Amino acid sequence: MSLRRYAQLALDCVHREYPNQVALRMSSDADLRPPRELTPAFYGCYDWHSAVHGHWLLARVGRLDADFAPRARAALDRSLTRDALAREAEYVDARPGFERPYGLGWLLALHAETTRWDAPWAEYLAPLAEVAVRHLSAWIPKLSHPNRTGTHNQTAFGFGLALDWARMLDRDDFATLLVTHTRRLYGDDARYALHLEPSGEDFLSASLGAADLMCRVLPHDALLAWFTRVFPAGISLEPAHVSDPTDGRIAHLDGLNLSRAWMLRRLADALPEHADVLRPIADAHADAGLAAVSDAHYEGAHWLGTFAVYLLTLRRDEADPTEAAGRA
Repeated sequence: MSLRRYAQLALDCVHREYPNQVALRMSSDADLRPPRELTPAFYGCYDWHSAVHGHWLLARVGRLDADFAPRARAALDRSLTRDALAREAEYVDARPGFERPYGLGWLLALHAETTRWDAPWAEYLAPLAEVAVRHLSAWIPKLSHPNRTGTHNQTAFGFGLALDWARMLDRDDFATLLVTHTRRLYGDDARYALHLEPSGEDFLSASLGAADLMCRVLPHDALLAWFTRVFPAGISLEPAHVSDPTDGRIAHLDGLNLSRAWMLRRLADALPEHADVLRPIADAHADAGLAAVSDAHYEGAHWLGTFAVYLLTLRRDEADPTEAAGRA
């Protein structure tokens, strides 16, 4: 499946309001409104975070594929208006725990991607991005322990997206905060229980998610020592099996295969001493995950395209991602 076909999954849902799962803490009757009124930019794709990263997918593929760019631009122009994003910023600002950290991390990734376009979207997104940074900056120092889950609350994955944004936009203050607390929360870890993964509804690996983050934080020798301590027996994994792709939570495991693949590839790039072992495992997970991405079931179609494109374009500076997608 080409990048453009993955992007079509996002086109099919970023403006599809229903079905929808709204994460809403109500303060009054006035809070009970349709998704398009609550969050007028990110109301599609079943839930807010999927809508956000669906727009990221369109921005990424539109930037890399000139033939697809007009369709991406039209969809992004429709969603990312000054008024809609101002209302999004107001909504999120009033809810400090909203979509923390997964959705906020993807919001920052979307903002970073739009800065690469000749369009006003990044300017319109900037106030919402600043709300995300403020909420994360207030929350991170209070964490006494990381969230080691395989779903949206995982600390490591959200930190990684936020750190990528901070470095791309030269936000040294926020980057320093993230690096400092990454080292505090994960630096002394040992003997990860990788054999207990996955749980039945994971789309992220708690162990590999932490390693993926530490690749961004530690220099090679320190990373090698950390890796040896947390994976003393090395890494041996088989792709997860999805027994029912129509069950949205069981279908999370398709996403796990994709995210494991990019995490293992980043580790292999960072630790060439282990690359001969890690790369075949990553490739097996990539093959399994990419084969599962289709429009057959909305339970997976509304979000899995993003994970596929993230995987296929993670190393975009090393090879043509469209060519990589064709090989996959």
